[in-house]
Amino acid sequence: MKIVRFKYKDKIRLGVLEGEEIKTLNAKSVGKLIKTLDFSLKDKNFRLDEVTLLAPIAKPKQDVICLGINYMDHAKESAKFKKEDFDGKREEAVYFSKRVNAFTNPNTTVKISPKTSQLDYECELAVIIGKDAHNIKSKDAGEYIFGYSIGNDISARDLQLKHKQFYAGKSLEESLPFGPCILRAKKDEDPDSLNLDVKTYVNDELRQSSNTKYLIFNIGYVLEELSSYFLLKAGSIILMGTPSGVGMGFNPPKFIKPGDIVKCEIEKIGVLTTTFS
Repeated sequence: MKIVRFKYKDKIRLGVLEGEEIKTLNAKSVGKLIKTLDFSLKDKNFRLDEVTLLAPIAKPKQDVICLGINYMDHAKESAKFKKEDFDGKREEAVYFSKRVNAFTNPNTTVKISPKTSQLDYECELAVIIGKDAHNIKSKDAGEYIFGYSIGNDISARDLQLKHKQFYAGKSLEESLPFGPCILRAKKDEDPDSLNLDVKTYVNDELRQSSNTKYLIFNIGYVLEELSSYFLLKAGSIILMGTPSGVGMGFNPPKFIKPGDIVKCEIEKIGVLTTTFS
């Protein structure tokens, strides 16, 4: 099941996308869906080409939790860009938060902030928590997942280097395009057996190409570890990290410039497109 949030004639609705048709849900928000699991439908359908798709969630309740350097090839290119030695080991997960006042809708244009000259893209699998999780085991992680989406973790590399950490460089306005849908997690599905292809195209040039099976710290591990530290509330969103092929990994780097069109694609979920100006 693919859950979408969309606008039709200035009214925002929630629906289930089936092919080129959207069936309207009675629920008004994903938050309500998570709470009630009421997927009942209205007697009203729309064609996909007559609506405007929005981010499936308007804004997060809390900062988005992110995994840093969670693919080995990305760890290598990141260390090279920062001129750091890398021993080929990732013994502990890197967690950080990203301030998001509102998710950026699919198929929209983002204005490049004058605060950065090194804006970069990062295609990431987003995990949406479906019920409160505290001190859970990795084998039970699937029971706590509502669904999956795509996040483009837009990052200002110069601000990351300037401040010696992630927060400011990850949190510029409009820095998290999200969508185009939420792929509902299946009952009894092992989240770490999904093995989803992850790709990014910039102006139709393939830049990132990997698979979630190459995550260093998988979803089960992350949910067990984070929930041992604090309560993961229902509706929390976790970005699982990006593979190699980001702009900073090229020589010379290929940072985002005005006119670029970035397409983040994850198997079974869809394509998240953002234009930059």
